[in-house]
Amino acid sequence: MEEYLVPTRDAQDEFVEKRSRFIGYLFHTPTEEEAVARIKEMREKHWDATHNVYAYIIHKGPTRFSDDGEPGGTAGMPTLQVLQREGLEDVCCVVTRYFGGILLGAGGLVRAYAHGAKLAVDAAGKSIRRIWDVIYLPVPYSWYERMLQEIQRFGGVVRETQFGADVELEVLTPQGQTQDFLARVVDLSAGTLEGMVAGQEYRAFPVTP
Repeated sequence: MEEYLVPTRDAQDEFVEKRSRFIGYLFHTPTEEEAVARIKEMREKHWDATHNVYAYIIHKGPTRFSDDGEPGGTAGMPTLQVLQREGLEDVCCVVTRYFGGILLGAGGLVRAYAHGAKLAVDAAGKSIRRIWDVIYLPVPYSWYERMLQEIQRFGGVVRETQFGADVELEVLTPQGQTQDFLARVVDLSAGTLEGMVAGQEYRAFPVTP
């Protein structure tokens, strides 16, 4: 199964440029139907806006964009290029504009729509969809902080922590890093600590806040 980035959450942000209000929305849309539905939702929500520009990328599916009445190449394409540069898929971005009476020019429009999309991407955060190994790892309290560092070093995340006689960690590690991580735990602790692989999951997990 392939690895790719998706939005962590639906999000929005906005800014004003020469009295024009730009609102960027980002949505996780695993199918084209969901992307189209989100675009329709935003058009209905902002029925009085001057433009509702959009772009979406579906993993192993279509890529689409629209200038929605802005001059060709100044809105939809810059929005799409932000998504591509950020490496996101299964994603839909809508940038709504309320015209403020001052023309921005072609270059100004490109920058404004790209900025609106980037603000939305940053607000949403990124998650990576990949195969994760689920590891059960009990450690003494004296090893807890060090294990957190090692988990992060190998690209893993702690999904659950239980504090009892020891600290019981449920850790997700990228499939390709698991054996090296387990060997590192054994080597670091001189064989006193050992993790156990309890299963696998194919899911997205945040890589940015």
